[in-house]
Amino acid sequence: MLIPKSERQKIHTYLFKEGVVVAKKDYNQPKHDEIDTKNLYVIKALQSLDSRGFVKTRFSWQYYYYSLTEEGIEYLREWLHLPAEIVPATHKKLVRAAPPTTGRRRGGPPKNGKLGGGTTPGGNGGRAPLGRGGSPPMKGG
Repeated sequence: MLIPKSERQKIHTYLFKEGVVVAKKDYNQPKHDEIDTKNLYVIKALQSLDSRGFVKTRFSWQYYYYSLTEEGIEYLREWLHLPAEIVPATHKKLVRAAPPTTGRRRGGPPKNGKLGGGTTPGGNGGRAPLGRGGSPPMKGG
């Protein structure tokens, strides 16, 4: 399918920036939900990239899910004339904050010293034990 270069530029720019694209399988949808172009152009442009191994395609519940491969990153970097420092959002490392030190300790009993969850010595709240440990209760009398 012939797609105008300006439309292909929008699709490739969005794909490189995000690293993933989701497109509904609706060829008559006038506009894609996130890219300012026809949904048909998005599906066909990404189908072309998929046939060349630059994206991986998943299809589920009438939606196409496209994710960029390493080869696709190199191809789009060259096609869009971008430097090597710029990477898609899916390849950026997240800086995680240290977990909070307040609250319950890991690996030990709760601070109140109680171990069981119920009022009975077994800690099961008076319920019958789970599993195969006995005969079922008898009905009737």
